[in-house]
Amino acid sequence: MKKLMGTAVAAATLLFGTQAFATDYTLWIHGRNGGTTQAGNYADFSYWGPANTAAGVNKKAVNWNGKERIGGQNARIRDALDCFCTGDNWCYIAVHSAGDLQIGYALAMYGTSQRTKKNASPNASGVCGNKDGTTQSGWNIRSVRVASGAGGGSELADLGEWAVSEPLVSDLVTTTARTMYNHNVTADVKFYMYAASKGTLYSGLLPGQDDEAVAYHSTGGVSGNAGSSLCNPGDWFCGGTLTTGTGKTSNGLAKWLNHDVKLRDDGESFNHYANGSWGGIVAKVREAVVAEAK
Repeated sequence: MKKLMGTAVAAATLLFGTQAFATDYTLWIHGRNGGTTQAGNYADFSYWGPANTAAGVNKKAVNWNGKERIGGQNARIRDALDCFCTGDNWCYIAVHSAGDLQIGYALAMYGTSQRTKKNASPNASGVCGNKDGTTQSGWNIRSVRVASGAGGGSELADLGEWAVSEPLVSDLVTTTARTMYNHNVTADVKFYMYAASKGTLYSGLLPGQDDEAVAYHSTGGVSGNAGSSLCNPGDWFCGGTLTTGTGKTSNGLAKWLNHDVKLRDDGESFNHYANGSWGGIVAKVREAVVAEAK
């Protein structure tokens, strides 16, 4: 009896000991920003807003040079995923604008690759040490929430409306963004899309509904080789209506696999920009992340 009890206690200790080291994190991946954030500094939330604002459990800012090309900077995103989303640890991901391309690229190109489990203790460059020398396939990601995703590019890049000296702009050309990787390959991770439509300044240059930077065809995760004109229900002069959920648009265009429109801005209430205050459509993603990532 004593031997059995001892075995049970040891098993329980092992179980609870394992659980004690399992941690959830919330990773925030920013978009185009002219390279102003501190790459590798997971505490620098200057792109988003005050760092003391609630934004999910154990939040980390995944910073990269937001004027350089996606492929050249994607290692920064993979470093963060390795750090906080391997071993016993799991991650909630929130992204904005070109951050959609960054996480999409990481998952499509590396989402089933062998990753060395890390210890969640980053050095000054944002790289973590090995945990125990073992590996796993891909990362432990619960979901990705996307504020005004630029996974489908923007016509503002097509037309040269942004600074053409920034290498990232060439990646944001609609045809380039859409062929950069297979957007249907997400390592089975769900992408929840939040599409804003308070567009004014560039509305004549962007097709259908937009948020001043990206149109619904991109923020809604709609597939195709180029952008299409999509609007809210009842709007005229559009090719079709962006539907919520995972179903096709009203004119029969499919969304990329595992892309689900959670918010369509029917009231035209939210624009593209966080403005350093968790503003615009980012506010709605932050609200959802706070409710989910506890």
